Amino acid sequence: MKRIFVCDEMHPSLFEMLDGAGFAYTYQPKAKRDEILEQIADYEGLMIRNKTRVDEAFLQAATRLEFIGRAGAGLDLIDREACDRHHVRLFAANAGNMDAVGEHALGMLLALLNHIHTADREVRQKIWLREANRGTELGGKTVGLIGYGHNGQAFAKRLSGFNVNVLAYDKYRDNYSDAYARQASMEQLFEQADVLSLHIPLTDETNYLVREDFISQFQKPFYLINCSRGEIVQLAAVLQGLQSGKILGACLDVLENEKLHQLPAGPDEVFDSLIQLPNVIFTPHVAGWTHESYVRINEVLVQQISNAVSKDRVAE
Repeated sequence: MKRIFVCDEMHPSLFEMLDGAGFAYTYQPKAKRDEILEQIADYEGLMIRNKTRVDEAFLQAATRLEFIGRAGAGLDLIDREACDRHHVRLFAANAGNMDAVGEHALGMLLALLNHIHTADREVRQKIWLREANRGTELGGKTVGLIGYGHNGQAFAKRLSGFNVNVLAYDKYRDNYSDAYARQASMEQLFEQADVLSLHIPLTDETNYLVREDFISQFQKPFYLINCSRGEIVQLAAVLQGLQSGKILGACLDVLENEKLHQLPAGPDEVFDSLIQLPNVIFTPHVAGWTHESYVRINEVLVQQISNAVSKDRVAE
């Protein structure tokens, strides 16, 4: 029986699933890194969410480790090259929250285009401004997607009822045009996009992808959506784009630094300026965080691990 150390907070549904799949497990969501390292040598599996970073030092302590399951999308907390060296397989539940991300991205965009966030606050104060809150229709616009994996596809599918032209650029895929998006080059996105939405992992290549020189290449003013990773977008460049009119508005579910309570005391010029702008919508990294996805992530992850372990047993 494979033993799994679950060291981050998980939805309770996980444990019945692990029992049903024949895994033993230890659940210590409050365990600190040194406490995990003291125990990890006894386990073949590890399940993490957002707290635990897996690097070379971690893997050297995890002498029996065969696989890591990330209960979420993306593997940026994990040193993938080190895992390859230690022959540790990686699983991520990217499909578990794709519907949530697609709906959230669309919701943020519609709220921004129709001033729903600002109009609601005004009406609560008995301010009735119709002309100032005149909306902009999504129909007829070109939406550019960078990344056309699970989340990009889910967003494109939800855009299909809005009479938009969806262009998708994915550096690591070929022949991926479908009923919801047309494969495009980055140059086509620069030329045609009215809306840009990011659906890519954080890597050395994508870190600060969206910065001043990147933004300047767009031929038209555009709306920006980031429901991927905060470090992909340089907020100072976004602020400059908003001030110049190059960026018409921004939907930001993620930030460069999401530990807002740990920001240095005193003014933060960029963040303090962004929060004053009515054409910026923030949410606290919850695009993929619905009641449904919390359970679905466990289902996807346990199924992936179970399938892999079953194949290993057959091969033996």
